[in-house]
Amino acid sequence: MAETAVQQPAIKEREPLFGPKEKRLITDPLNDNNPITVQVLGICSALAVTTLVYPSVVMAIAVVFVTAFSSLFTSLLRKSIPKQVRMIVQLVIIATLVTVVELTLKALNYEVYKQLSVFIGLIITNCIVMGRLEAFSMANKPWRSFLDGIGNGLGYGAILIIVALFRELLGKGTLFAGSPLAWKIIGPSAEFMLDTSSIGWLGWYQNNNLMVLSAAAMFVIGLLIWAHRSWNPKLVDVS
Repeated sequence: MAETAVQQPAIKEREPLFGPKEKRLITDPLNDNNPITVQVLGICSALAVTTLVYPSVVMAIAVVFVTAFSSLFTSLLRKSIPKQVRMIVQLVIIATLVTVVELTLKALNYEVYKQLSVFIGLIITNCIVMGRLEAFSMANKPWRSFLDGIGNGLGYGAILIIVALFRELLGKGTLFAGSPLAWKIIGPSAEFMLDTSSIGWLGWYQNNNLMVLSAAAMFVIGLLIWAHRSWNPKLVDVS
């Protein structure tokens, strides 16, 4: 009797937890697929909350938290969400996370909460968060969706902080005003921790009040988009 070969079932290789594809989910939104400088999304909040660095850092952390966990929960539920109500479910998930962020911030730092309260609530309608849920989380596994949410939150938050650095430094002469790390960097006043008034090339500067206006944020973001696409020419034709 001829021996029959028994075929062994193919063993599927386990995907790495943090392989090259997973790393790109975090690094791409910081450069090639940045939500603000490449996709030109989320501009409204970038104009409103970047007057000071400290609130911008808090806002960046809040967005990272919401994008990461909304992507995770949406991916976990994606097979059980009816297509007809998927956006309603996504909004409920986002709104729940935003409420957690808002109440936590209100309990821990009420002064920053008063500055950001309206804009924290508007994370619910942020097109970056909704866009990632629709474009990625509804079609990918939870871990990859979680990393994608972190990456896009970091890409968005990085631009917020960079814009705030320029606006606060040139508009008020300070960095991290309103926090324990507040520094007076340029200008004649010595009301903060670091006194540079004796340094001639710093002490003479008079604050430019134009930088605290939303119009200045638009100029700074425009310059960042130009600088990013000049440094990375393959993004020139990307809108």
